Amino acid sequence: MILLSGSQRDYDALGGRPGNGPAWSPEDVAAMHEFMAAWNNDLVESGEFVDGQGLSAPVHTRRIQLRDGVPVVTDGPYAETQEVLAGYTIVECVSFDRATEIAARLTNTPHPVQAGSEREWYVDVRPIVEGIEQLDL
Repeated sequence: MILLSGSQRDYDALGGRPGNGPAWSPEDVAAMHEFMAAWNNDLVESGEFVDGQGLSAPVHTRRIQLRDGVPVVTDGPYAETQEVLAGYTIVECVSFDRATEIAARLTNTPHPVQAGSEREWYVDVRPIVEGIEQLDL
């Protein structure tokens, strides 16, 4: 599973609302969508695509935690620096290294250039286990 992360700040910028950085222009957003569509289509064509979904902004998140034996619900968004799962893509391929190669292609995702700062970006790649016997603890 390729896990894409983001923050409320990222969602705001994509929605055209500036914050700590510039807002994305409609052209920036279109370029990113075009890139992601091509990336997904390549995986479909290679037979490696299983599933993929984007998730709504953190402002629509609810976190449920157990406190003193009672479930407590907290509405998002959370602290700006805290990133959340923004979306995922599941691939079925020959190896973990191949999944890493697929995820590494995302480093070319178009984004607005911010003067004086390098873009902070990452994705995680994690194998999916189908049972406890596959857990490598």
